[in-house]
Amino acid sequence: MSEHVDTSRRRFLGGTAGAAAGISIAPGVFLNQVAQAKPADQPVSSDNRWGMLIDTNKCGDGCDACVRGCMEENGWGDIHNSEPHSSPEQKAQWIRIVELRDTSTGYAHQLPLMCQHCKHPPCVDVCPTGASMKRADGIVLVDKHICIGCRYCMMACPYKARSFIHEDLQDQLVVAPRGKGTVESCTLCVHRVDKDGADAVPACAEACAAEGHDAFVFGDMNDPNSEISRQLALHGGTQIRADLGLDLGVRYRGI
Repeated sequence: MSEHVDTSRRRFLGGTAGAAAGISIAPGVFLNQVAQAKPADQPVSSDNRWGMLIDTNKCGDGCDACVRGCMEENGWGDIHNSEPHSSPEQKAQWIRIVELRDTSTGYAHQLPLMCQHCKHPPCVDVCPTGASMKRADGIVLVDKHICIGCRYCMMACPYKARSFIHEDLQDQLVVAPRGKGTVESCTLCVHRVDKDGADAVPACAEACAAEGHDAFVFGDMNDPNSEISRQLALHGGTQIRADLGLDLGVRYRGI
């Protein structure tokens, strides 16, 4: 694993960004446009580590605003009639609601679960082409140009956070190119991060705040003055399956 972005790959992606619009890049894979990249004079830096703190105590009963917000922003899910020929089990889930229940008391509450943006991501370790990659700022992504759809990353992910696309897709959004035969997952709304930096608010967090719950705090975990760092310093945060030693970029309170 590397903390550094492969500059030759970045040059390749940058050089093909314009040409990729509206062309088929491989059999069964069609991208409308590659994701926005940071300006060349503002490179991704390991000085930042973008992460999320989710307070499950603030999640509303039955609320799925974060899921709907992600769907709307990134163009997946039933609200876009995406993947109409796939079964519910096959359809993409960039973020999903998981119910936790204490079997001894019956107490139950829910949490949103997505890619945990591991510092040591197993999906990157097993990828045979380098399509699964971690940026220097901690965001774990899939390079759709070189993903061959082997799904090793899906098997390696302890959080079942990745999805495989089984069918041709229509009406994709510019910020989130997708393709049949490739794997996808939460990007932490990387297009917003690259545009707004520390002021960015991922769509899930924005939708949650709009519902009045404010369960999400996004920010730079390397900045001791960021809100997420202050919250973690004051109240701590739980990593799901911390025993795996993956050092997650998504932390939880209330579980």
